[in-house]
Amino acid sequence: MTAHILVIDDDPVQRRLLKNMIERNGHVAHMAENGRQGLEVLDRKGGLISVILLDLMMPEMNGSAFLEALAEREIGIPVVVQTGQGGLETVVMAMRAGAFDFVVKPVSPERLGVAIDNALKLEQRDYRGRTSRRGRSEAVQFDDIVSASPEMLRVIELARRAAQSNIPVVIEGESGVGKEMIARAIQAASDRANKPFVTVNCGAIPHNLVESILFGHEKGAFTGATERHIGKFAEADGGTIFLDEIGDLPLEVQVKLLRAVQQGEIETVGARSPQKVNVRLISATNKDLITEVKEGRFREDLYYRLNVFPITIPALRRRKEDIPVLVRSFVERFAGEQKLSTPLTVSAAALALLTAFDWPGNIRQLENAIFRAVVLAQGSELHTSDFPQIATQVPGHAISAEGTVSWDVANAPPAPRMAPSRLPSVYPEFRSEEQAESRTPAGNENGIPSLDGGGQVRRLADVEEELIRFALKFYHGQMSQVARKLGIGRSTLYRKLKDYGIDPDNPLREVA
Repeated sequence: MTAHILVIDDDPVQRRLLKNMIERNGHVAHMAENGRQGLEVLDRKGGLISVILLDLMMPEMNGSAFLEALAEREIGIPVVVQTGQGGLETVVMAMRAGAFDFVVKPVSPERLGVAIDNALKLEQRDYRGRTSRRGRSEAVQFDDIVSASPEMLRVIELARRAAQSNIPVVIEGESGVGKEMIARAIQAASDRANKPFVTVNCGAIPHNLVESILFGHEKGAFTGATERHIGKFAEADGGTIFLDEIGDLPLEVQVKLLRAVQQGEIETVGARSPQKVNVRLISATNKDLITEVKEGRFREDLYYRLNVFPITIPALRRRKEDIPVLVRSFVERFAGEQKLSTPLTVSAAALALLTAFDWPGNIRQLENAIFRAVVLAQGSELHTSDFPQIATQVPGHAISAEGTVSWDVANAPPAPRMAPSRLPSVYPEFRSEEQAESRTPAGNENGIPSLDGGGQVRRLADVEEELIRFALKFYHGQMSQVARKLGIGRSTLYRKLKDYGIDPDNPLREVA
């Protein structure tokens, strides 16, 4: 399948190489010299772009600023970050900013091709998920709700009771906790189970269109109304309407909603008389409606009409007993969708990591993290290395793009001292703690000493020579990496090697 891939890189040679590689794989390449141009391309062709290849070090708008701009715009296109500076801080920054994958230059076409293919799998699955949710009509039963915590079991019990009547329900909770699933379960367990279930995200509708979308309009009711439109309340007649983010409704529309709740009739825009409707109203909000009432942003009379049967769903971080059962449920489902040849399990360490995380995006974020891990899984068990974006945010953990690297993020020492790693040679800057110790110059356990044996400050040349030897050993003789980390040019580095008599292949040996 042909995909459109956006390349953002300030190096014209690199852009040309990437363009050729992308086109050889049957895809279409779009070019941008920096993050600002990349955003302009997305504005013009955002619906076409499936994957973004992003360089981090660029003028005008660098890769970090570009990732922040994507987050602000809520653009979910997978981003593969590539950079010549592959230090720990770069990995942490990129993963925290939402990068899907991370490669260090120079990178082979095969490695980059794998990263693009994996990103395309994620993008295609997310698209299917979005379209299927948009048109989803299948019933959700209470037995489909996975939970092990007393708090959530209490929520389910309250929802079961609400399903036995037509009482208005307000479901409160943070985004991603599963408010719509509870609403669907209430509908499925009620006597309206076979009737329409219509969802409306009040926060996603422009204020000038809310009234028309909810209650409909007649042809010619306003400029641009070229035909009659049936509103969401009319669509839900006989069934249930679910008003998500109801706290975002404009005050003028709240008046009409109050009439619909009180009298069971709606006023279509441009109509001469009201229309009777029979709907079950379930509302949801992530705001504190009492505060909204006090601040004058929500009508008090409407609040008391809606808040007859409140149900509050706790955030996932407050019911951590649910995380292991949710993880296993998601793994089983996604492994089935991916048609994996062998069953997929989750290691105890990975479960501990996932349980330790606070999940600000709640179940929705957990679900996406599990799907990403299943898509990229290379064995029969998921490990902490399969959750890099989570590990970088949990104290004591951090993961590179292709393996496990653990360190104490909160108390990270200046020099990288890491736990054993499975990183391949394409990531030479990441090595295990044992490897780092084995290449430290003799007599220098924790750093380069500033004083000599007599307690005097050492000569600058001696310290410089020892630092160069250490850097050569630390970065396994990669001259470009050594020069960049020392902040000098390669020609200067070669000159100093000659001056100090350092063998780059064996930095600890003196050259005769």
